[in-house]
Amino acid sequence: MRVVGKVGAIGMVAAAVLLVAGCGGDDDSKADSSATTTAARSAAATTTPASKGRECTADDIKVDGGYGEAPKITIPDDCDPPKQLIVKDLVAGSGPGAVAGQPLSMNYTLITWSDKKKLDSSFDRGKEFTLNLGAGEVIKGWDQGLVGVQQGARRLLIVPPDLGYGAGGRGMKPNETLVFVTDAVKVGS
Repeated sequence: MRVVGKVGAIGMVAAAVLLVAGCGGDDDSKADSSATTTAARSAAATTTPASKGRECTADDIKVDGGYGEAPKITIPDDCDPPKQLIVKDLVAGSGPGAVAGQPLSMNYTLITWSDKKKLDSSFDRGKEFTLNLGAGEVIKGWDQGLVGVQQGARRLLIVPPDLGYGAGGRGMKPNETLVFVTDAVKVGS
């Protein structure tokens, strides 16, 4: 009986410890959950810049240089990147506008919004970039934003992340807004 009594007493003590630990676990997990939520909010606050109060427009972007010259693109600090595709012809072209299925030869410079740095430029390489419009060979921002472009036109494209590289980044920060200045060297065959 003594062994059974000791085993029974040990079992009761173990059960009490588990019960107390279980009760304390709820409070601890609430505290842990609260701390995790607070940490997540802090991380989001540091990765999402504060709003400037308005979205930029095409007119807010400064582009120096004429058609055929490598452009200098300046993105302002006093407005937020637009959430929609922005398209503006800076220099008018001539002839029929580009339609889906047509080949295009383009020159371009790409600036990333978040750090305002040039990421790529066909002007710097001295070689035009060719594509078939609307064929999915380029980002959606180009397939949509170059529709109607005429040969000889210089066009500004401000591409939101969902029409650019999205969360994938492709050598840039995830969910980056892209600013392109494109020159339509040739539209059609």
